[in-house]
Amino acid sequence: MAMVCLNDFEKYAKEHLSKTAWDYYSAGADECCTRDDNVLAYKRIRLRPRVLRDVSESDTRTTVQGTEISFPVGISPTGLHCLAWHEGETATARAAEAFNTCYITSTYSTSSVEEIVAAAPNGYRWFQIYVFQDRKFSEQIVRRVEALGYKAIVLTADVPYFGNRRNFILNQFKLPPHLQLKIFNGLHQQENAVPEKYHTSDPSITWKDVHWLQSITSLPIIIKGILTKEDAELAVEHGVQGIIVSNHGGRQLDGTLATIDALSEIVGAVKGRIEVYLDGGIRTGSDILKALALGAKCVFIGRPVLWGLAYKGEEGVREVLQILKNEFRLAMTLSGCRNVAEINRNLIQFSKL
Repeated sequence: MAMVCLNDFEKYAKEHLSKTAWDYYSAGADECCTRDDNVLAYKRIRLRPRVLRDVSESDTRTTVQGTEISFPVGISPTGLHCLAWHEGETATARAAEAFNTCYITSTYSTSSVEEIVAAAPNGYRWFQIYVFQDRKFSEQIVRRVEALGYKAIVLTADVPYFGNRRNFILNQFKLPPHLQLKIFNGLHQQENAVPEKYHTSDPSITWKDVHWLQSITSLPIIIKGILTKEDAELAVEHGVQGIIVSNHGGRQLDGTLATIDALSEIVGAVKGRIEVYLDGGIRTGSDILKALALGAKCVFIGRPVLWGLAYKGEEGVREVLQILKNEFRLAMTLSGCRNVAEINRNLIQFSKL
């Protein structure tokens, strides 16, 4: 089967994954309006390309947190990769390493962080974490990943409780018995029975817990789940190093802004003081271009990586990344930009439709 765009991988995954796996990955909250609008919102944005600019040479490289990556697309934290491919997150890590880009490992990984590091020893990795009721447990995780060479901590801030994902309710979703959430290994007696207090972050957490995180690690802190200028300003005030504009793939509160629609307000509030990233809805190279033109330093993809895994494991993820890189380079040059630094707000016009 020839794969020419990310939609081809989605179609393959839907046809070949088990219903349990597909429903887990594709689930959105309530009526899935936000999940779907994350993708549709890009269609409301038009490009204003410049011509006669000599784009015979182009460069897609950029930096995140001072580290160079090959193009401005990283991998978002998503859980349970072994549902899609037997090698799970180790396959994802190898693909990210091959493309010299950032992979954010999820707390709910089915490969251990030690296995991930061993699989891709030269990879550039951040770790996504929740602040659990048991702060010592969260601290153990932070110290563990820092010792393994992870380069940033990504605090997911939008899950005080799980969103109302109807597929989870209908399927009564549970982790299959042959899989483990390996970050929890050794921290309680039954490896597959994760205690309730570890199911989501502590709903009582506030900005003071950002200071607590900063007190236990020297790594940069990135806040994931920001959708308003008010919270963006608070993030800056609390000394974090980055923001990921995210609505959790539409899996939390249905009816929120699509992330691309929230981006400009947040970039305006931050005023360049910290880096702003985005996830949600990226499906083409022109989507990447639009997000960068509106001020994102880099974008991250979640579900497309899982589709790539379902297709051919590491090779499938590589194909997803290669398609996006090729599409981004083409969109960039056809817009008259020779490198990422030349992408700016003048490329964008919002459609009146």
